[in-house]
Amino acid sequence: MLDVEQIRDVLPHRYPFLLVDRILELVPEESCRGYKNVTINEEFFEGHFPGHAVMPGVLVCEAMAQVAGVLLLSMTGNEGKLAYFGGMDKVRFRKPVVPGDTLVTDVDMIASRGNIGKVKAVARVNDEVAAEGEFIFALVERDRRRKQAVEAVEPNVEQGAGE
Repeated sequence: MLDVEQIRDVLPHRYPFLLVDRILELVPEESCRGYKNVTINEEFFEGHFPGHAVMPGVLVCEAMAQVAGVLLLSMTGNEGKLAYFGGMDKVRFRKPVVPGDTLVTDVDMIASRGNIGKVKAVARVNDEVAAEGEFIFALVERDRRRKQAVEAVEPNVEQGAGE
């Protein structure tokens, strides 16, 4: 189990963009479970949508990706790297996420090859699927992150990692 300070040691995200509050389970190289407590105090609710607060789907994806990032960056050899989005496949939104919800994300490793990782993520609220999808990441060194991210992702996104 990781608390928010331990998560901040792994992920580079900070307020207001850190979207995972706790890691409940972490099985290295295999899976990870984390959650985000969604509150009305989130800045995005001010404009999305007044009178009908709904967490933007892109931020639900980002929350799922951050749990995936903890899994990928905890793998041997990936410590201290950054996990850049390389692509998203089969993403579906099943249920709106609103203030008061706890968004629980389960991530399972699909494939990892070199500096590319592919995972399946499912986010639930009260055991009901809110969103799901597959995410591809490029794992890059922090000091050369821009150049490596472009080189790593461009030739591999079309094929997908491990497919």
